[in-house]
Amino acid sequence: MQTFIISKVLLLVLFLIGIFSNAQITISGKVNFKNKGTKDISVTLKDSYDGATTDENGNYSFKTSEKNTQILVFSNPKFVEIEKSIIIGNENLTVNSTLKEQISEIDAVVISAGSIEASDRKRATTLLTPIDIYTTAGANGQVSAALETLPGVQKIGETEGLFVRGGTGDETKFFMDGNLVNNFFGNSIPGIKSMDRLNTSLFKGNVFSSGGYSAVYGQALSSVLVLESIDFPERNSIDIGISPLFLTAGFQNVNEEKSKSFGIFGSYSNLGWMTKLIKFNNDFTKAPESFGTNFNFRIKNKKGGILKYYGSFDTNKIGLQSESLEPNIDFDNTSLKGKNTFHNLSFRQKFGEYLLNIGSSYTFNSNFIDLSDTFQDVEINPNSINIKGNYFNAKGILERKINRISAVRAGIEFNQATEKTDLAFSTNPYESKDKVTSVFGETDLGFSNHLSAKIGLRSEYSSEINRWNFAPRFAMAYRISKSWTSSMAYGTFYQNPEQKYFGTNPLNYQKAEQYILQVQKSEEGRSFRLEAFYKNYSDLIKTKVLDYRPVAINNNGDGYAKGIEVFWRDKKSIKDIDYWISYSYLDSKRNFQNYDQSLFPNFAAKHTLSVVAKKFVTDWKTGFNLSYTYASGRPYYNFMTNSNGDYYLNNQGKLKDYNALNFSLNYLPHLGKKDAKAFTILVLSVNNILGQKNIYGYQFSNDGLRSQPILPSASTFVFIGCFINFGIDRTQDAINSNL
Repeated sequence: MQTFIISKVLLLVLFLIGIFSNAQITISGKVNFKNKGTKDISVTLKDSYDGATTDENGNYSFKTSEKNTQILVFSNPKFVEIEKSIIIGNENLTVNSTLKEQISEIDAVVISAGSIEASDRKRATTLLTPIDIYTTAGANGQVSAALETLPGVQKIGETEGLFVRGGTGDETKFFMDGNLVNNFFGNSIPGIKSMDRLNTSLFKGNVFSSGGYSAVYGQALSSVLVLESIDFPERNSIDIGISPLFLTAGFQNVNEEKSKSFGIFGSYSNLGWMTKLIKFNNDFTKAPESFGTNFNFRIKNKKGGILKYYGSFDTNKIGLQSESLEPNIDFDNTSLKGKNTFHNLSFRQKFGEYLLNIGSSYTFNSNFIDLSDTFQDVEINPNSINIKGNYFNAKGILERKINRISAVRAGIEFNQATEKTDLAFSTNPYESKDKVTSVFGETDLGFSNHLSAKIGLRSEYSSEINRWNFAPRFAMAYRISKSWTSSMAYGTFYQNPEQKYFGTNPLNYQKAEQYILQVQKSEEGRSFRLEAFYKNYSDLIKTKVLDYRPVAINNNGDGYAKGIEVFWRDKKSIKDIDYWISYSYLDSKRNFQNYDQSLFPNFAAKHTLSVVAKKFVTDWKTGFNLSYTYASGRPYYNFMTNSNGDYYLNNQGKLKDYNALNFSLNYLPHLGKKDAKAFTILVLSVNNILGQKNIYGYQFSNDGLRSQPILPSASTFVFIGCFINFGIDRTQDAINSNL
């Protein structure tokens, strides 16, 4: 403290001496870049108020009363700062300088081929924020549903998962603060799509890579979704949510220094009331019911390191009865009881020029499915499937920055997964355990503000496969002009077969090679992307039925996916309206799993179009949101098995085109009331407002002679809810995200 006071006194004395000194001299000169005079360069004497800015020709001039040895500083964000030592006497000085280009994190071109990033607004690839997700009609506040309005993502209604660029839902992996999230979606039964487990409000942003992703992540043939949680909440708050579907409540506490926080949240949902108000396509014997709770804490140490923890527990139940396609059976009965717990711990700390990120996650999931039939009001053929899984992930990354945007990072990751399946009609319960150890390294190379590259390598060892793989990654970006950039990416990606397919036969990694080319234009209020891609699949698994379950017998499968994607977002052209349009064309064929030949995947559409529009009317305190999705008809296949358990294609067809128009509005009654103690948002949402009769596929009888369509749970679904927050006014967020 004394040193600080003394330094302030000395500065004051020097300042007073300068005021009373009449001997001023002139310092002038010229500043050049590439032999040309450069304007708007700040030229100042260090630790003084004396200085000037260069004119159109790069010339500058100013007077000073400073004496003796001084430091002359030349600065501008676009150039490397230069310091020159000068001696000031009684004569005028001429000091010239030549600048070097500054490679800056903001100005430098960013590699974005295959990547959509919403967590860093400096980057031109910023597209979706958490508020964007909440205000996208039809998304119901879910990250995965909102991403279905972006290029490359298929609209799939009968099962959970992100199906990207001709890949299955299992080919996309999810990460929270760098750690793997297993069972991202809730437990489900065939034909009923489950929702995201993690609440969108947990995150400050997301990075969705539809291909060519970083070597930091692995075990995903198609894409990754990286979610970054909030460091610290804004202030203490209490949240309440009420609707005919659910009741939620929670609170968040943070100290004034924002160095410690904790919170707890609980929710209960039951679709029972809605089944009486809305016509559902399913006959529920037990309406979907769930309970969930989560807890979080954050601690920041004196050196800026942050420790974050998130833990959750949830349960869900559902029961269905459907007309049977089999003779001498009236109904098929299915019920589910699911349990899940998830824990995520991460720590981030800078040590000088190095940044350390370490973390781990753990998941336990239990899925008990009870099966039976009904004939003449008598329950017959009782059966059950009991699946339990334990999943552990740990990762450590050390990163060092070089020249602002250049960086080197390396790390190690360990995954352990154990799954056990008990079938009541089988005397042989199945259990598998796999340990995957991964090492990776990557470098970001910023050559100039117009050219950058990324080079990476990842290698993995699986105990089940008993061998290493080597996956190189490369990407490059070039700035064509002030608003136009181009990117390309190449990568090799490996993924283990799903554990449920492991049997006695030795298996290899499944492999995909990806090639991506992109051009992008970004300017204030508008962004445009055009991207072409090609994926080559090899070593995909082939399956047959053994002991009542599909088992992988070899890696003789292959396939490809190629296409073109367009994205346009505009907040500027139409007053007070934010809208985006995305279109995807996909050409793909696969010979894998139970396919007996190369076929266009039954989970993919050749053409997909999404249009999203939002407008907030301040006078009405209301935001209006629309979204429209179109997908050309997907193929459907009926595969049967022979006496050896081998699959063969019995018949096939094509579904009709998918169409859905969704609408939602959010009303903010306390808008404009500065003394409001609570901040309320009322929400009305209608999915498929026109009632289009969409079909997701067909279910076939055992002999393949009879079928029935797989339909959405409800052709039109209506949601009404009230969300109240005591502590944080989010009305401005709701307005701004719609303008």
